[in-house]
Amino acid sequence: MTIEKHPSAASVAPDTLARLRGLQVALISDQLHRNRGFAGLRPYHRPAPLAGTAVTVRTRGGDNLAILRAFEFCRPGDVMVVDADGDCSNALVGGILTFYAASIGMAGMVLDGAIRDTAEIGERTFPVYARGHTHRGPYKDGPGAINVPVTLGGMTVRPGDIVVGDQDGLLSFAPEEAEDLIAKAIAHREKEEQTIAAMTEGRWDRSFIDALETRAIN
Repeated sequence: MTIEKHPSAASVAPDTLARLRGLQVALISDQLHRNRGFAGLRPYHRPAPLAGTAVTVRTRGGDNLAILRAFEFCRPGDVMVVDADGDCSNALVGGILTFYAASIGMAGMVLDGAIRDTAEIGERTFPVYARGHTHRGPYKDGPGAINVPVTLGGMTVRPGDIVVGDQDGLLSFAPEEAEDLIAKAIAHREKEEQTIAAMTEGRWDRSFIDALETRAIN
């Protein structure tokens, strides 16, 4: 069946992605009011940070025809984000396709569906996130769509969005938010480092707990 295809959005600058890889996702999440993120997807790779430009794919559960075509739309630094409606009956990709993704310089793969060859993928640092796994391989019948808005685990991702991830999880945001988020996350990290130092030296001021308890309503 026909696959709907659209050009990939502009790539995010490599320097921006490199700086994002140096920040914990939790730090970035705290700057986004702690209410964004992909629910239910987990990392299958050896610990390594993810930051890349989204190339999105929508496909039927267990069918990877659109994924195969979408590799032609992926550039170095891109992360393929696949909406398969959370279906885990059949794997969308395995060791071979994730190896290919790494070989062409992609930043990672995020799939709201299943993968297989988890032992092989788990030996690599190439970021692969999925909802689950199964030994059953994919269909290749279509239909599908490339570079359209998708929703994974309750979060909408648009082509060209930035996707970041680490062992804690994943989130995404528009490229124009990046610089502000980086600055705020760095400031937050410095504040946390100051708190750790205060704890180590026995001078952590815990008076803020009184205010929190006072305002509690339940």
